[in-house]
Amino acid sequence: MIFHFLQAFWFRLVVDIKIDEILKQKDGAAAKVENGPSPVKFVLVFVALFAAFYYFNIFYFGVTSPGNHYSAFLAGHFNYIRGLRWLLLKSTVQVLSWFGFIAITNDYELLVPGHATIQLVYSCLGLGVMSFFAAFVLAYPVKFKSKLVFLVCGILVIQVLNVARFALLALFWSRNENRVIDHHAIFNIIVYLLIAITLYFWVKRNDKALQHHAAN
Repeated sequence: MIFHFLQAFWFRLVVDIKIDEILKQKDGAAAKVENGPSPVKFVLVFVALFAAFYYFNIFYFGVTSPGNHYSAFLAGHFNYIRGLRWLLLKSTVQVLSWFGFIAITNDYELLVPGHATIQLVYSCLGLGVMSFFAAFVLAYPVKFKSKLVFLVCGILVIQVLNVARFALLALFWSRNENRVIDHHAIFNIIVYLLIAITLYFWVKRNDKALQHHAAN
C-alpha cells in the first residue's frame, strides 16, 4: 500500500515539481534575454572605463616625458608609450622594406629617402581609439573569454591600420602642402566607422548566442 501510494502520488508530484522548476528557469532566462543588458549600467561602466583608460594614458605620458612631474624610473623601465611608438616605427620600416623602400628611423621619426619624413607624436599612436574600443568591449555583458579574444584582435587590427597609414604618409605626404583636413582626423573617422560596424555585428552575434542558449 505504501509502495503504490508513493508510486502513484509522491513520485509523480516530485516529477511535476521538477518540470515546473525547469520551465520557470527557462522563462526567467528568456525574459532576461528579451530585456537585454541594462543600458544605464552599460553606459555608466563604458564612460567610467573610457575616462580611466583615456586620462591614464595622458597622465602616464606626462610622467614619462621631461617636465615638472617627470619620473625617470617609470620612463626608463615601464614606458609602454615609448614601446608602442618603437613597435609602430619598426613595423612601418618592415612594411616599407617589403615594397622595396629603404626607411631610416630614430626614436620619434621615420624618413624614406626621396619621399617624406614623418614624426610619431602622442596623438599618432591611436591610444584614444584603443581606449574607446577597450571600454566598450569590457563594459558589454558577455563572457570574459569572448571579450578578451575580440579585444586583442581588435587592437591588433587598429595598429595594423595605423602602420599602413604611416607607410602611406612616409611615401606620399608632404608637410609643405596646405591641407584642409588633417590626416589624424581622416584616420580617426575611418577607424571609428570600422569600430562601429564591427561592434554592431559583435553585439548582434553575442545576443543571438545568448538567446539560443536560453532557448535550449
